[in-house]
Amino acid sequence: LGLNQRFVRMISKFLAEHGESRGQREGNPDLLDLIVADKIAGDDGEGLSEENIKGFISDLFVAGTDTSAIVIEWAMAEMLKNPAILRRVQEETDRIVGRDRLLEEADIPNLPYLQAICKEALRKHPPTPLSIPHYASEPCEVEGYHIPGKTWLLVNIWAIGRDPEVWEKPLEFDPERFMEGKMARIDPMGNDFELIPFGAGRRICPGNLMGMVMWQYFLGVLVQGFNWKLPG
Repeated sequence: LGLNQRFVRMISKFLAEHGESRGQREGNPDLLDLIVADKIAGDDGEGLSEENIKGFISDLFVAGTDTSAIVIEWAMAEMLKNPAILRRVQEETDRIVGRDRLLEEADIPNLPYLQAICKEALRKHPPTPLSIPHYASEPCEVEGYHIPGKTWLLVNIWAIGRDPEVWEKPLEFDPERFMEGKMARIDPMGNDFELIPFGAGRRICPGNLMGMVMWQYFLGVLVQGFNWKLPG
């Protein structure tokens, strides 16, 4: 079997197993439960088809796995190099969440320093250093720059996040920059061009909201559940 066929079979098996265990999540559905519910409710043709759902899961694997791992690994690496940052975020989770239960998604809005760490990781180590290519089908002018027709364009997201004219001490990993001062308002969802890890405009990454929640959640669980230090 080709790789694509094997991947489709894997997704089909996963969907079947997930459906069999649906009763265990009664009253607390996960994302896939909600998507399948949309398919069932849309038998009139308006809902998602099974092929739509398989395509969605495929996109999650292909577009979400590497990028998520990159952000979390870099954030952990930077905190291990800066133990004071690690201690501060652990103190925040201990204070807000406690140690009697695991951090939940609903806790994230109450953990501003954890959010700042994720923003700083995205600034210094964007998972896609160059944006997905865009294409200018016709000649145009952008901020005084002439762009010839039939030109492929890539935005250097990595360079934007390290621009010394925008960021103070851009090579330092400093989540504090997002806690106070003029950069505290910066949002990575495409509204502020100083920080566009997901791109911006009509073709912004469609998984930006889920990506931010996943990264903050996984990182929060890692710092809450374990003590970390470099060997030696």
